Amino acid sequence: MKRLLASTSVMRQTVTLAIMIIASSVSDAFQIHHLASREEFIAKGRSPLRRTSSSSSALGMATWSNGQAIREYQEFLASGMELMDIGKSEIDMEDDGPSVIVKSSNPSSVTALTDGIVALGKGTDLLITPGTSLPASMGDKPSYPIYITIPPYELKSFIQNLDDEWKGRSEDFVFFSGGKICGVVEPILREFGMCRESMTQVVVGFSLPKPSAAGITRKPEDLSCNIGTDANGEEKWAGESATCGKWNGAVASRLSANAIRCKTVFYREWRRAMWERALYDAVWNVVGAVREEPTDHADVAMFFELEASDMMWEIANNLRGGLAVTLMYGFEDRLFSMAEMRGKDEPCELTDEMFDFVQNVFPGRNRMLLEYLNYAKDQRGLLQGVNVPPVPSQLSELPSKIRQGNLRADGNI
Repeated sequence: MKRLLASTSVMRQTVTLAIMIIASSVSDAFQIHHLASREEFIAKGRSPLRRTSSSSSALGMATWSNGQAIREYQEFLASGMELMDIGKSEIDMEDDGPSVIVKSSNPSSVTALTDGIVALGKGTDLLITPGTSLPASMGDKPSYPIYITIPPYELKSFIQNLDDEWKGRSEDFVFFSGGKICGVVEPILREFGMCRESMTQVVVGFSLPKPSAAGITRKPEDLSCNIGTDANGEEKWAGESATCGKWNGAVASRLSANAIRCKTVFYREWRRAMWERALYDAVWNVVGAVREEPTDHADVAMFFELEASDMMWEIANNLRGGLAVTLMYGFEDRLFSMAEMRGKDEPCELTDEMFDFVQNVFPGRNRMLLEYLNYAKDQRGLLQGVNVPPVPSQLSELPSKIRQGNLRADGNI
C-alpha cells in the first residue's frame, strides 16, 4: 500500500511539474513577444522597456538549445523513484522547535543573520561553531533543523571540512540566500551536491538589524509588501521570504510567529524566487553605488529606472540561457515596487567580500553590469580588492550617463 501511495504521489508530482513546464513555456513566449504592456507601465508612471527583436530571437534560441532543463527534469524523475524505494510519498512538514544555529568560529565574521535567527527563536536554540559535537536530540526530538548562518565566503571551507558526524546530519542543514549578507550560495552548494529538493533553503525577505551601541539586537521585521491584486482579485506580494526542503514547515512557522510572511514551495519555484532576489541585490546596488552622492534603493527606482530596467533584462535573458531559470512574469514590477516601498535609507553598496556572491554570480556576458562594475572600480575607487571581469569588446569610454554620475530623470545633476 505504501508503494502504491508513493507511486501515486510521484505521478501527481510529475503531472504537476509537466503543467509547470507548459505554463513556463507559455509565460516565456508571452514575455518574449509581449515583454510589457505599454499601458500598464504608463499607468504606473514608468517608461516602456527598450527591447529589440534581435535580443528576443537570441533569447529564444538560448532557451530551447539549453539541455539543463531536460537534465533537471530527468533528475526529478530519478528523485521520485528514490521516494518510491523508501516508501515515502512526500516530504514531511515539520513544526518549529528547538534548533541548532551554526555561527562562524571567527568572531569578526559573525553576521547579523546569526543574531537574527537567534532573535526569531523562543530561547531554546543551541548556538555553536563548526566542529562542535552535535546534540543527540533537541527538545526530545532526534532530528532538528541546523541553521547555517556563517557568511558565504566561509561556506565552502565549512562544507569541505565537515567531519563524519556533521556529514551524517547534512539533510538537516538550512541554508540562506538573498540580500547583501547572504548573497547567492547556489554554486557552492551545487559543487557539493546540496542543491536538491530535500535540502532546506531560505530566501531572506526580512530585515537583519545590526546590534545597537548597547549590544541589543532588534528582531528582524518583514520586508514583503502588498502591491495590489491580480486579475483574479488575489493579493500580489513582492519581496516575501520563501523556503523549500525538509524543514520548510519549521522555517515558515518560525517566521510567521514573528509576523514575517513566508511561502513554502518546491525547490524549482524556490530557485526562481532566489534568482529574482539576486537580480535585485546586484542591479540596485551597482546602479546606485556608481553615483557621486549617497544613493539608496528608492532613489534608484525613482531616478535611474531605465538603467536598472535595462540591466535587469540583460541579466534575466542570460539566466534563461545559462542556468535554464525563467523568472516569473511580473518580476520587474515586483522589484521596483519593493525598492519604492522598502528601499528608503537602504544604501547602495559594493563590498569586496561579497562581490563573488552578489554581483559576480550571473552566467553569460552581461555587458551593462560589467561596464558599471569596471566604472565603480576604476573611477569610484570601489572593489579594489577583487578582480572585476573586463567588459566584452571593451569600449574606450563608458556611456555619458554613467560618467556624469548623477544625472537624474528630473534633469537635475
